[in-house]
Amino acid sequence: MGTKTFSAFNSFTNSLKEEEQLMPVLFIGHGSPMNGIEDNEFSQTWKKLAKEIPTPKAVLVVSAHWLSKGTRITAMDFPNTIHDFGGFPQELFDVQYKAPGNPALAKEAAGLFTTTDVELDHDWGLDHGAWTVVRHMYPDAVIPVLQLSIDYTQGPQYHYDLAKELYSLRKKGVLIMGSGNMVHNLRMVAWNKLSEPEYGYDWAIQMNTTFKDLIRKGQHDKLISYESLGKEALLSIPTPEHYWPLLYTLGLKGGKDDISFFNDKVVGGSLTMTSVKIG
Repeated sequence: MGTKTFSAFNSFTNSLKEEEQLMPVLFIGHGSPMNGIEDNEFSQTWKKLAKEIPTPKAVLVVSAHWLSKGTRITAMDFPNTIHDFGGFPQELFDVQYKAPGNPALAKEAAGLFTTTDVELDHDWGLDHGAWTVVRHMYPDAVIPVLQLSIDYTQGPQYHYDLAKELYSLRKKGVLIMGSGNMVHNLRMVAWNKLSEPEYGYDWAIQMNTTFKDLIRKGQHDKLISYESLGKEALLSIPTPEHYWPLLYTLGLKGGKDDISFFNDKVVGGSLTMTSVKIG
């Protein structure tokens, strides 16, 4: 799995040039896969956001849905659209988001890491943490999209620190996006309340507020050590895979970056769509 061999496709991007404007970095609360085909307040905001930020040369997604032993980056010419879910309408399974990859950029990005070896992967593709969001932002599917996996054997501090090694890509027009959910407890979803706007359990609302406050204050150490934030944090993050992408986003923050929040809503009691724009 993975190889150091590349085709000539996109070979002209062996070294992206630095831009005058620093590309922002995002954390997207992606929520249900149905957001990938629905025209709702969340997907509308993703579309609007794409028009407000500079057009990226490529998009690099750190998704909650690609966990691996070690770190990998997609390096194929055209990544497959992965339908990594079940029980949804056929319309969702029919979606094919045919954005190109960029093998040369994958190689360049892998070379930025000094603390770990990053494997070039030709087998994964784009999972729903990536394509359900990106297809709304860039529906023409002409901007290359890559994914970076999350090493499930490592802890929060590791992921936060690892993200910092990608900072130079922000200078080269690459949009780096963490995709997960800050509060994500599927076992406690109030399915009968999904149609009620902003219905949330007290602990979910409280933790969402705490997360935003700590992000605003730049208290990343507390966000890294989220398990020390009390029982509300443990209810909000029963497993860490949807939270880790936030740490990648925070690790990429520069000293002069502004912070804003969007899609700041609770869904089904125990999920938050709250998203962050840095820069």
